Amino acid sequence: MEQASAVNPGGLKLLAANYLHDVDLTPIDEAWHLAVSVHQSGKHFSGEPYLIHALEVASTLASMHLDLDTIIAGMLHGALKNGVQFEELEEKFGKDVAYIVSGTTRITSVQYNNRLASQAENVRKMLLAMAKDIRVLLVRLIDRLQDMLLLDLVDRQRQIEVARETMDLYAPLASRLGIDWLKRQLEDYAFRYLYPAEYEDLSLRLESSLTERQSYVDEMIAILYDKLQQGSVFPSRILGRPKHLYSIYKKLMAQNIPLERVYDKVAFRIIVAELKECYETLGIIHANWSPVPGRIKDFISVPKANNYQSMHTTVVGPRDHFIEIQIRTEEMDRVAQEGVAAHWAYKEGQKVKDRDARLFRDLKSLVTSLQDVEDSREFLESLRGELHDPEVYALTPNGEVKELPAKSCPIDFAYAIHTEVGNRCAGAKVNGRLVSLKYELQNGDIVEIITSPNQRPRRGWLDLVKTSRARARIRSWFRREERDKAYALGREICERELKNHDMTLKRLVKSGHIKMLLKSLRCNSLDDMLVKVGSGAITIDSLVKALDPPEMRKEQQSAPSELTPEQIAEVMASQVRSGANRSGSAISIDGIDDMLARVSQCCNPVPGDPIVGFITTGSGVSVHKSNCANLLSSDPQRWIEVYWNNLEHQSYRVEIQVTAENRRGIFAEISSAISADMATIVEISAHVTPEDRAEFSIALEVRNLEHLQQVLQHLRQMEPVISVRRH
Repeated sequence: MEQASAVNPGGLKLLAANYLHDVDLTPIDEAWHLAVSVHQSGKHFSGEPYLIHALEVASTLASMHLDLDTIIAGMLHGALKNGVQFEELEEKFGKDVAYIVSGTTRITSVQYNNRLASQAENVRKMLLAMAKDIRVLLVRLIDRLQDMLLLDLVDRQRQIEVARETMDLYAPLASRLGIDWLKRQLEDYAFRYLYPAEYEDLSLRLESSLTERQSYVDEMIAILYDKLQQGSVFPSRILGRPKHLYSIYKKLMAQNIPLERVYDKVAFRIIVAELKECYETLGIIHANWSPVPGRIKDFISVPKANNYQSMHTTVVGPRDHFIEIQIRTEEMDRVAQEGVAAHWAYKEGQKVKDRDARLFRDLKSLVTSLQDVEDSREFLESLRGELHDPEVYALTPNGEVKELPAKSCPIDFAYAIHTEVGNRCAGAKVNGRLVSLKYELQNGDIVEIITSPNQRPRRGWLDLVKTSRARARIRSWFRREERDKAYALGREICERELKNHDMTLKRLVKSGHIKMLLKSLRCNSLDDMLVKVGSGAITIDSLVKALDPPEMRKEQQSAPSELTPEQIAEVMASQVRSGANRSGSAISIDGIDDMLARVSQCCNPVPGDPIVGFITTGSGVSVHKSNCANLLSSDPQRWIEVYWNNLEHQSYRVEIQVTAENRRGIFAEISSAISADMATIVEISAHVTPEDRAEFSIALEVRNLEHLQQVLQHLRQMEPVISVRRH
């Protein structure tokens, strides 16, 4: 017990007693005794005693004036992975403490394929817990801060891993909570370990100019006091705080300038008594120094999502130095520094303030937007994108602010409102004027999204959007659509194979034989099997082997077909063309960018052509003309009925061969004739035959078979054209 006697919670209790005046603090002693019994000989990853780390986390939380449950959870945040049970924590300290500790505990009992998957699942677990109780995140952030303080004790690889995660995840989350001091410390520590040479160089250069910089700060503060008092504004305080190292480094990198040209290394903060004085102060400053265009930001009337309020301006000050000035009230300053902890209200029965409630809603929305992202890399990339520093502040028609990254478009804005608004986004009005969906939103734009029940996401949107939320929602929509189509296709394939054995899916399920089939194919459910069959994850051969005993397969293979492949293809195409199977098992083809059904490049069918689908291995359905040589030489057992659908605004590639007299201007004449029929030439090649004829191979984009026939007819009517045929 030497370690326990050398380290004790006395200082922690004093910190808590300073603000928890009528609260029984004996649970701190109980938590300490439990921590000692669990961690007495344990070590932090840095090699330091774990008890010291646990006490530092709890003490920092107390210095932030957080509630007793949060402090206790901070002390016990490593207890669950060291043998303490959730039920024991709940019994001794209540369900809130047990939940917070559980939410901050990393998953170690499950083995993941790689480190990335492990990291993603731990972050996902923390975010889900955070969405229910924000204190989970507060404890985790302070735990990470204490980790960073000891990072010089571990090897270089570990330093890089922890620092990168801190920079990409924890510092932005601290910013989202509005805890500025914590964000700055996390960023600077991460900067130190990610870029040690740059950190050291910048530190030394700033240190060498400290005296000169302090002299300028003192001079500027005196001038500001004088100018403001002349204008009848009497500020409570004027502070000149050096910008933290990482913010200066970011400016150097973004603007590609030397340190000597970064004039606003110090941010001046003017604290006034009342709201109206913020605007009066801004007017006095601009009356004395020229403001820098585009650097005036009013976060008072339009607060940031993390509740930050302040007036920002940059002016050209004495000696032509750029000076950044922030203007705010005492309350605004407290919120700017402490964020959500500035007016903490989480106890039972206490009402959470409206601005905090909005922050919690935004965090829950963040978690919801990422729930469907299964891929570990995509999940972490989407999360990093969601935690961006916003550069554009656009408004809905009713005045709600949406914060977006630079170059965001109306589609980003639509998904920021709601997923369904994004999915149905058909157009947008900005400041009352119709704009393209490619329009880059600007600060202060009032955006009205126009929706349509017939609209759906387009693949091209992925190239337009800048927010991870929009990108994740679009991808999620396509994944759902792909699954639905795979399900329908898989059902058709299974029904067809079962029909060969006088069986149906319904009877298979009712008889109980489905369990054997699912086990054989390693599927969790019938739906899972149908999707895997439709997507090609389970091949036709695998399905047939699972359905048929070997002797039955031999009989079937030896049985001659009554129809030729040409006749089978014609029957299948004519059935769908006549509408006989439109509402049955036939698969609709929506266009050339369909996920599970793609137009074959060997015969390039267009709407109007009789078509048959061929089930490929792992790539869905390949759509061929019914007389395509490649189709007719394939296995008819893998054919499926398909039909054209949703043909508006689609174009289809087709190749034609034109033979004409070799005379001056023939190339231009043929091109002009094709353009006159509103067809698009994609590729064209030409050569002259030994008979002195010009032969053209032309790839066109047409709407349908009727459009193609119109083009061919007009070409044949041209005097110099000898023959026209379709490939």
